[in-house]
Amino acid sequence: MAKLYFRYGTVSSAKTMNLLAVAHNYRKQKKKILVMKPKIDTRYGADVVQSRSGLHTEADMLLDDRSELDIQNYSGYHCILVDEAQFLSAQTIDKLRSISIEQNIPIICYGLRTDFKSRLFEGSRRLLEIADSLEEIKTTCGFCNSKAVFNLKSVDGVYVQTGPQIQLGKDETYTPSCAGCYRHRLEEAQLGITPEPKLKETPLADAP
Repeated sequence: MAKLYFRYGTVSSAKTMNLLAVAHNYRKQKKKILVMKPKIDTRYGADVVQSRSGLHTEADMLLDDRSELDIQNYSGYHCILVDEAQFLSAQTIDKLRSISIEQNIPIICYGLRTDFKSRLFEGSRRLLEIADSLEEIKTTCGFCNSKAVFNLKSVDGVYVQTGPQIQLGKDETYTPSCAGCYRHRLEEAQLGITPEPKLKETPLADAP
């Protein structure tokens, strides 16, 4: 039976670049794939899946709570790739699970594990519950060389824990952070201390 995969990481951990590499490899082998993403994600265009490096591809299907995802429509595909899966509903994740079983198609979902408040997204929670394979895509903290595990949000240069859970942003809004730096930056913000410059994040094959 084909597996449902959840490949998760913080912001700037090259999740979408990983997806694009997998898509390229399947296409190079003349295999039939589908690329999906949540309809809500319009940062780079309505139907564009794009990494922060600028590499991109077109999404074949946009997903929301009304997406039918009829199992019979996916016969003959070799793989389904899903970007920003954290924004999907639990119901949509369950439909993807059914497709992977009934059509024997591997489905690889990429996304964040938690939001800037360190709380699970709905889609991520369901994937953690039912995915066959959980794989962490690692990167370093934006402030030190430890492994990043949290997503730190800033508004006008101030680190915050306020606002809606789903708030689309790019590099200027969210920073990958280790547990220590995450806590210290929020404490400094509460005290009105000006934050130090961020380091450049580095994807890791393996981090301590």
